[in-house]
Amino acid sequence: MTDPARARGPFRSSAEVAEALAGGGAVVGLETSVVSQGLPPPRNLECVERMSEAVRSAGAVPAWIGIAGGDVVVGLSDEELHAFAEPGRASKVARRDVPFALTSGALGATTVSSMIWAARRAGIAVAATGGVGGVHPDSGDVSADLLELARTPLLLVCSGPKSIVDPVATAERLEELGVGVVGFGCDRLPFFLALEADVELDQRVDDASEAAAIVWMMGLVEVRAAVLLCNRVPAAAAMDPAVVAEAVRACERSAARGGVRGKAVTPYLLACLAERTGGASLEANLALLQDNARVAGEVASAAAGGPPSP
Repeated sequence: MTDPARARGPFRSSAEVAEALAGGGAVVGLETSVVSQGLPPPRNLECVERMSEAVRSAGAVPAWIGIAGGDVVVGLSDEELHAFAEPGRASKVARRDVPFALTSGALGATTVSSMIWAARRAGIAVAATGGVGGVHPDSGDVSADLLELARTPLLLVCSGPKSIVDPVATAERLEELGVGVVGFGCDRLPFFLALEADVELDQRVDDASEAAAIVWMMGLVEVRAAVLLCNRVPAAAAMDPAVVAEAVRACERSAARGGVRGKAVTPYLLACLAERTGGASLEANLALLQDNARVAGEVASAAAGGPPSP
């Protein structure tokens, strides 16, 4: 008899995730790069606890996604997550890196692009992260997140683009790629550590049931791209946009002097921001990650309750 927790190919789900999906329950996909590269220890394990609890409190199952033992694992155990939290233990894996990470047999921490791809393949319709990648100013570098969002029909709760990218150029690229952007109780694009950027949003919902209706409609019309449900950083933890911008510019100069390139740029800049802001950016990041997990859990639970009433 085929193990229901193991999909065709090098994919496996935890028993809890597989049971929830088989029964039409609520599951939220979560990336592991935030654990391995985005946050320093021991705050990364604190993040795991806070996000997992936020999802469960909303009535959903947290599915941390990573690569371990030659498998894409949907629903990592606590023991496995502790391994991902060890500095330098897991490599950063975008969607394009998945075959190589599987072949190596080593630990691979999923970014947004690989997480949403794996989540969708497992049958998960709602996921959460902190901020998405985007168009970097001046360099022309564009995150792999955007292309994967353009071809993965899933609702991703985030706090807009990371504060290290150009929010206007990122919003324009998302529109070009056909990725829907919806404000969750807001009319402007959230900007990760800051409440918002100067980008007006065309769409807005104000509660989880309205967002869940979008999830159902995405399935009915068979859209081919993701929808970003953009939730602002909690006001108590939000940072002054000018302070963030100044720190980002200083960190970008530092990265250029140090020759930091490619996949190392984002972790470097986030660590630099935390140092330059006296830890304020780290606290804001943790706060928004937890709140996004809560929102995603509420939306997943509402969607699992069935289609909205006509």
